[in-house]
Amino acid sequence: MNAKHTRIAGATVDRIEVRGRDLVADLIGKVSFTQMFLFHLLGREASTAQVAVTDAVLVAIMEHGLVPSAVAARLTLLGAPESLQGAVAAGLLGVGDRFAGTASACAEVLGSIVTAPEAERASRAAAVVESFRRERRLLPGFGHPTHRSGDPRVPRLIEIARAQGVPGRYIEALRLLEAAVKEVLGRPLPTNVSAAIAVALREVEIPPEAIRGVVLTARCAGLAGHLLEEMREPSANEMWQAAERAVPYRNTD
Repeated sequence: MNAKHTRIAGATVDRIEVRGRDLVADLIGKVSFTQMFLFHLLGREASTAQVAVTDAVLVAIMEHGLVPSAVAARLTLLGAPESLQGAVAAGLLGVGDRFAGTASACAEVLGSIVTAPEAERASRAAAVVESFRRERRLLPGFGHPTHRSGDPRVPRLIEIARAQGVPGRYIEALRLLEAAVKEVLGRPLPTNVSAAIAVALREVEIPPEAIRGVVLTARCAGLAGHLLEEMREPSANEMWQAAERAVPYRNTD
């Protein structure tokens, strides 16, 4: 007998059940998408704070213009106009450790500071920054190609988290990390939205391994908007031509 099973959902001829609740009778029309998302993700009804913060994060990371994921999605639709799902998938594949997907890694970094004894947290933050610099790795949650003087989404997400009465441990850890960055590097780096997402979601106890899933969910919605615009007002062909002009072929060294 196979003992493996799922606790998420199942369906019979006349019933769909999700986490022990009847989808039709208990959930459709009675919960928001964010509430349902968290219920499905966590296996229990989310708190008011979890819903409010996750909702804000979904809005914050859904859109940022013609970033690589949006460009990839539009170009894929140009090549395969019959495959909307392929175009969305192409865009989501570009969410990673350089663009949009660093919140989960930042949550791990901040977690290592939060779990240190209080008297050692500042030194732990400095050690983390030193380690990334020594290994020539990008510190997740810091730096931005556009918002060089500060990402405007950061203070807003932290403000929303604070308004929910969160403990503030991850907020403080981020402050220590920002101070360590300035001290170790000799200059400040702008804190980006990935750090704010990590802070906000961890403050309301969203598991760190689920954070990239939250980001991907938001970006999926954003890509749907880009692709509808691409169908109605195509621009991908111009992007392709611009790429060829920007990177011409040369058969010389």
